[in-house]
Amino acid sequence: MVQNDRSATAAEILRSLVFYAVFYAGSLIVVLAAIIAAQLAPKLFDRAAWAWSGYHRWCARVLLGIRVSAERFKPREGVLYAIKHESFFEAIDLPYQYPRPVVFAKAELLRIPLWGPVGRRFGLIGVDREAGARSLRNMLSEARRRIADGRPLVIFPEGTRVPHGRPAPLQSGFAGLYKLLGLPVIPVAVDSGPLYNRRWKRSGTVHYRAGAEIPPGLDRAEIEARVLAEINALSGTET
Repeated sequence: MVQNDRSATAAEILRSLVFYAVFYAGSLIVVLAAIIAAQLAPKLFDRAAWAWSGYHRWCARVLLGIRVSAERFKPREGVLYAIKHESFFEAIDLPYQYPRPVVFAKAELLRIPLWGPVGRRFGLIGVDREAGARSLRNMLSEARRRIADGRPLVIFPEGTRVPHGRPAPLQSGFAGLYKLLGLPVIPVAVDSGPLYNRRWKRSGTVHYRAGAEIPPGLDRAEIEARVLAEINALSGTET
């Protein structure tokens, strides 16, 4: 079902305004602390990213009334997590939910002042769809280096946020990365859209639902079909 677009209540508007003020003010402090840690205490840098993500989850729970349930979900290394993307909630929540995730993200996000360099240092890999083969080689090189460090890879295979309950095709780059990296894939759905992907956010529970592991070595048509079917089924999307 497509998310309900009923009007926000006065309480939801108030909670959202408080959330925006508290979370973004705190985020600026954490980003500045991460920049300092990167120069003076590199071992604390990853801790700062985890703290920022945890701070966001705390703000969501206390100020918005949004809780998280991770059903059948035990993050591990050596896999490519393919996540159905509904809102910025899961993008911010990833360092708290996963052990030091390496996320394939839009290249323009890494150009944001202050935040972009911090994200790149943490392990975000920029995806530039217009840059061609050279960009793909750089992405693969960086991904393999991070895999060697024991870090899981995360990709939003649809390439952008998709409203809850609506199907969307996978971007072509997903199958290419799957083939060249040679990793198993775990499809994941996060039903954050109805609560978080709106100006005035709502209380409730966001669920992480993980599907069965898909082995490496499948052809493009099969891996795309299986991942698409899994993430839609896990999220209750009608196809």
